[in-house]
This record gives sequence, structure tokens and C-alpha cells, in this order.
Amino acid sequence: MKANKQLFMKKDTTAQVGIGTLIIFIAMVLVAAVAAAVLIQTSGVLQQKAQATGKQATQEVSSNLMIKGIEGVRAKTGSDLSTNISLLKMQTGLNVGSSPVDMNQVVISITDGTTTNNLLYAANDKTYSEDMADFDSAANASTNLEKLLTSSGTPGANGKYFYTLGKIRDEDGSFSQGKPVMNTGDLATVYVSTVATGDTSFTDIGTTNTAGGQGVTGLVVSPRTAVSIVMTPESGAATTADFITPSSYGVKETVQLYP
Repeated sequence: MKANKQLFMKKDTTAQVGIGTLIIFIAMVLVAAVAAAVLIQTSGVLQQKAQATGKQATQEVSSNLMIKGIEGVRAKTGSDLSTNISLLKMQTGLNVGSSPVDMNQVVISITDGTTTNNLLYAANDKTYSEDMADFDSAANASTNLEKLLTSSGTPGANGKYFYTLGKIRDEDGSFSQGKPVMNTGDLATVYVSTVATGDTSFTDIGTTNTAGGQGVTGLVVSPRTAVSIVMTPESGAATTADFITPSSYGVKETVQLYP
């Protein structure tokens, strides 16, 4: 009886199917982890770029110079006045909420319809390889204004290439001749020379003595002249001022031109 007994082996593959499922599950987890790491890294980079772009956009919108008024000054010798405007005095400030503006980087373009001058601040030596001739960062505004109006040094007639500044209000002390940084609430006068060729013989422009010789700018701001001024800061919107000079300056030494 025992010799005729047969043994049977039962074949079971259920465990192999479970291992395959486990391998697939682990692979899916690994792929998801790698994908999540890539997404997290990408989102971080995009967030940083978005913040930088937003900051730059805010600065572009909020940084804005304002020209509050422009006066023209005629050159004179005693009571004899020139027929043209020889100096523009532009009262300048910042919009509310504006970021600080470094006036050393502001470019002023002025045209009389025939000639256009692109002016840099007197301390800027990047474009013309040197700053305004005889510019003194430790001096006061009137001293540098005299250097602006008189012709000396290289690149020559200073008023054709540069402008100077004088502070009116500077509560935080951020403004100086060497580092003219304007904050909200600050006021400054921008001096732009417009000395015409035929007016160099006059001895005074305002309170500035120019008997030593005036630098010709190529501009002629005579009566009925259309003048356009564009102030372009390093960042932010450009500021423009367009006006037509009066039909006659009369006997006025100082003429209100804008607004």
C-alpha cells in the first residue's frame, strides 16, 4: 500500500506577482520624488526671477523726476540785456513714493529745434572721459555754476556737455555736489547753459560773473523759440518739458518759461 503512494507538488505564483507590483510602486515613488524635486527647484527659480522683475518694474514706475518750474536768465552788462536766454534754472523734485534718484546718472537732452545737446552732470566722467573742467565736488553750487558758464579745459565749452545742480531742500543730507542723490521731498535747481554765439561779450549771467569768457552751447533761446527738454534717469520714466518762449522778453532779466 505504501509503495503505491504518490506525492503531488502545488505550484503557487502569487508571491511573484506581489513582488512585481512592489517594484513598480517603488519605481513610481522614485520618479515622483525626482519630478517633485525638479518642480520645486524650477518654482524657486521662477519665484526669484518674478520678485526681481517685480522690483524692477516697481522702480521703473515709481522713480520719476518732476520739473516744477523753469526760469530763463538773460546775460547782461550793467543794464544792457542780451536778446536771448543764457541760462535755464529748472526747479526739480521727485514724485511721491519715488525711489531715490542719483542725479549723477541723469541725462538731459535739450533742443531749440535746430541744435540738440545731451548733457551730463558735471561730476560724470564716463562719457567724455573726464568730468567738467575745474569741477570741485567740495565747492558750493555757485562756484560750479561759474565753471559751467565759462569756457575752459577739455572738452571745451562746459555748458555744451554738462549741467550743474544746487540744492533747495535736503532734509536728510543725501545731496552734495560730489554725490547728488535726491529722495522724496528733496528739491534742487538744475542749471542748464544756453549761451548763444552772439552773447559771449556780456559780463554777468544772474549773479555769476562771466567776464572771463562764456562757453558757447550752440543753442539759441530767442523769443518765440520752441524748446524741448527730456530728463532721462538711470531707471524710471523720462520727464519732458516742452514750451515756447514769449514773443518778447521786454526789460525782464528773469523770464518764467514753464509751466
